[in-house]
Amino acid sequence: MRGHIILSHGSDSGPDATKVSALAALAETLGWTTARPDYREDDVLGHAGSVDPRLARLAAAIAASPRPPVLVGSSMGAFVSGLASLHAPVAGLFLLALPARIPGYPRAFAARPGVPSFLVHGYADDVCPLDEALAFARGHAMPALLVQDDHRLGATLPDIEAEFRRFLGGLA
Repeated sequence: MRGHIILSHGSDSGPDATKVSALAALAETLGWTTARPDYREDDVLGHAGSVDPRLARLAAAIAASPRPPVLVGSSMGAFVSGLASLHAPVAGLFLLALPARIPGYPRAFAARPGVPSFLVHGYADDVCPLDEALAFARGHAMPALLVQDDHRLGATLPDIEAEFRRFLGGLA
């Protein structure tokens, strides 16, 4: 086993969503174990209201991990993955369609310094502003892949999978 990965889906999605399912399947073929918490119960609280319950659920998954996990998150899943990294050791962060802030939530996005991290964001993302995500990445020297895609990143999944494979290879 290479390590453990926890994949967090976005709002209005679920643990069987396209991106997290595809990335989990890829990781498993490479010898990683995976877990996909189900945040749908938390998401009924609204965007700002779901952050703390999601963080608690993710913290429990991290605590149950056999070793510091890689956290993968899409949109709201990326937001809570970064915040969770501030409170528990993690092996890496792979962030998709990152919101730099959640309206109504008192904290902006943050991540533990020094953790290997990577951002994937679409130029046509109409939910999470590209400039804000890039400003965070630039300010933290986080490598990024910018793709011709929207918030769902469905048109560029093969590119994302290739980058995820490279990212995991760099951690091994």
